[in-house]
Amino acid sequence: MDLTDLLFEIYPYAKSLHIMAVISWMAGLFYLPRLFVYHVEQAQKVPDSIPIFVMMEEKLLRIIMRPAMIVSWLAGGIMVLTPGIVDWSSLWPWSKGLSVLGMTWFQHWLLARHREFAAGENTRTGRRYRMMNEVPTLLMVVIVISVIFKF
Repeated sequence: MDLTDLLFEIYPYAKSLHIMAVISWMAGLFYLPRLFVYHVEQAQKVPDSIPIFVMMEEKLLRIIMRPAMIVSWLAGGIMVLTPGIVDWSSLWPWSKGLSVLGMTWFQHWLLARHREFAAGENTRTGRRYRMMNEVPTLLMVVIVISVIFKF
């Protein structure tokens, strides 16, 4: 069995794994900014809650989001390498790819904000985190439209 045959053989598994990983990754990308909103707006009101927020944010990043992002990239890479799946002369793989890079940047931005919270150095408001919470939604819309309509 050559590499092309192997890629075709594992394609449905890679696609299934990709979809599951993306769902998990997106859940984290939607939820972590919301946790930051609560951290900013509620933590000072509830005694001893700051370490709990920091722990929840850390676990979401380390246990769910990072592995889901890595699996999304790996399974997506397998699908991209499978011959005949992607028409590189179309716009859709490029718009999807740029959006995935945007989601990856957003995850790293969230990680940097978490580190600020953990160090007690957050300077952003709950409103700012609410606004940033729209970033993964916009990227998801571009990705879904790109993949479904293949323009």
